[in-house]
Amino acid sequence: MGGLLPLCAAALLLLLLLAAGGAIPPPEEAARMARFVLHNCDWGALATLSAQEGLRGRPFANIFSLSDGPPGPFSGSGVPYLYLTDMEISVQDLEINSNASLTVSLAQTPYCKKHRYDPQNPLCAHIIFCGSIVKVNDSEAGLAKKALFSRHPEMESWPKDHNWFFAKFNITNIWVLDYFGGLKIVTPEEYYSVKP
Repeated sequence: MGGLLPLCAAALLLLLLLAAGGAIPPPEEAARMARFVLHNCDWGALATLSAQEGLRGRPFANIFSLSDGPPGPFSGSGVPYLYLTDMEISVQDLEINSNASLTVSLAQTPYCKKHRYDPQNPLCAHIIFCGSIVKVNDSEAGLAKKALFSRHPEMESWPKDHNWFFAKFNITNIWVLDYFGGLKIVTPEEYYSVKP
């Protein structure tokens, strides 16, 4: 029950932030939009190149919980952190080829439902990141743990014998779809230089 209260408080804070006027960055601020969407999403679709028998070399998408920092305005680092185990099928793919893409969408927040935007509507913003998954080093592990466990408190009780580890999505390319007219390209430098 104790873990439920912080989760409810975080969900309420997110709802209030998304309901606040002007909380969503304008379409001309694509880098801010990318940071905003990532920070307000708790999970994403991670696509790998499969290493599994019968699927080898084919795209394989899977859902993963993620976080770039604790809930709240201006508390995100922009780095998508993940909590992984080698037992997971997509992680086995990443051991062969660490390249991946990650898609996050405001469709998972109350924003798109409130405005009656279909998840495929460009106004229901989504971001596509390309890059690679890397294990975090010891100096970054505390930051990753705080980011993930603050949003996903259940993770702390996951079976220890699964050898969980903290990882991050090392971003090399970013595409933003948040308005009509096609994708916008944001460089990692632009992305990390703004606040959500």
